[in-house]
Amino acid sequence: MASSLLTPGQDQRSATVPAGRHQRPLRERLEPYLLISPTMLLILGLMVIPIVIVIGYSLMDNVVTNPTPKFVGISNYVTILTTPAFWSAAGNTLIFTVGSVVAHMVIGILFALMLNSKTMARVPRAIFRAIYILPWIFTASVVAVLWRLLLDPSGVINYLFTSVGLLHEAVPWLATASTALLAVTVINIWSGYPFFMISLLAGLQGVPTDLYEAARVDGAGFFRQFVSVTLPALKPILYSMALLDLLWTTQQFTLIWATTGGGPLERTEVLSTFTYKLAFNSYQFSMAATSAVIVLAGSLVVAVFYVRRQRKAAQR
Repeated sequence: MASSLLTPGQDQRSATVPAGRHQRPLRERLEPYLLISPTMLLILGLMVIPIVIVIGYSLMDNVVTNPTPKFVGISNYVTILTTPAFWSAAGNTLIFTVGSVVAHMVIGILFALMLNSKTMARVPRAIFRAIYILPWIFTASVVAVLWRLLLDPSGVINYLFTSVGLLHEAVPWLATASTALLAVTVINIWSGYPFFMISLLAGLQGVPTDLYEAARVDGAGFFRQFVSVTLPALKPILYSMALLDLLWTTQQFTLIWATTGGGPLERTEVLSTFTYKLAFNSYQFSMAATSAVIVLAGSLVVAVFYVRRQRKAAQR
């Protein structure tokens, strides 16, 4: 009936347009953009512009110290990617990151399962929860000071190991080339696992108890319930947290700088400390910008996977 009222040549699709849609005043049409404009200006000023400037620095011969820097294209990238120190720092970053993320997941799951267990009384559960969350309370500088004292040759850890016979003499863990990277990885694991534990504990409390009851009726034991019920329920949380932890750990700087400074003999040198030293020790700001852009590119790849995962989860 409505189509018969259209004049010849009139687009029939206009009949489906709600009345008054084209009569909205300019103020109403601009209102959504005005509301988000402060956020967009902050993002532009604090993120986009600095990133563009750093990318520009990476394409110059040497900025800041050189009053007339010249455009050199990708020459800095070729230099960085052919520098053994860069790949050594990248390898240390990979070991440090993968070890930390895997340990965070394993320890977080174990502690979350323990705190979620119905066999533990309420008071002990509250005490353990307070103890396990303590590392999350301390700042990175406090954690660094604490562990430097613990790992000192005259510290508690060496005393315990020598007392039980595991060591014949005290070891300077953070000053020994063969143990420094392991030591800073353990410190990072200790300071970061509470985030996984709390998040996974919240996820466990959201799993319906009916699923566990049905699994027990089918004769499933604890391990089978964990594989068939717990892990599928926690999978979205584990995936998202692993990606976020991967981003955070690859950019860890304060903890390593406050404990070892990248030493000894660059055995704990990671990409963040490597970039910092290029800028503020060697004053090679263009090379530091180049290293920062490479790290940013790697982080963006992980960020893309995270965003895509979140989008798929929202569509379910």
